[in-house]
Amino acid sequence: MSAIPNDLGARTPSATNAFSAMSSEEFVEIMFTELTNQDPLQPNDTQALLSQIDTIRSIEADQAVTATLEQLVKQNEVSAASGLIGKFVTGLTDAGLRAASYVDSVSVTSEGTVLNLNSGVRIPLDRVDEIIDPQLLQDLLGGDDDDDVDDVGGDDDDDDDSGGDDLPPDTEL
Repeated sequence: MSAIPNDLGARTPSATNAFSAMSSEEFVEIMFTELTNQDPLQPNDTQALLSQIDTIRSIEADQAVTATLEQLVKQNEVSAASGLIGKFVTGLTDAGLRAASYVDSVSVTSEGTVLNLNSGVRIPLDRVDEIIDPQLLQDLLGGDDDDDVDDVGGDDDDDDDSGGDDLPPDTEL
């Protein structure tokens, strides 16, 4: 393919992205240039050329499908994580420390989806190992709707420092 314009190579940012950077018009131009400059006594195999074109287009399609699937996986991950807001979760932090608390919010970072816990600790979604419905905790503890479950792995943001929710205010511990 000696008839390929030299400026085409300068426009491709990388070898892995060369096909996606090439427009259909550029590709047709290359194909016609190749067909025009071939030796009429020894023509190139048209079937081989069409096969190469088909291969290039398949690679482009595969790259587009891969990018779309990656976006869908990320959206699904965020959707699943948002369903955990208000749930009690346990898992490991990035530092490898065990943490357990209620999920307040979800963040999307460059490392992936992260759960922001009531205790101030953050757990990556892929490091959560248990999810507990808060109603189940309330039923097991026989408590009311207050946050009676101690948070593990961070500061408890409850402003109630009485030391015991079921004791009268004047009772000493």
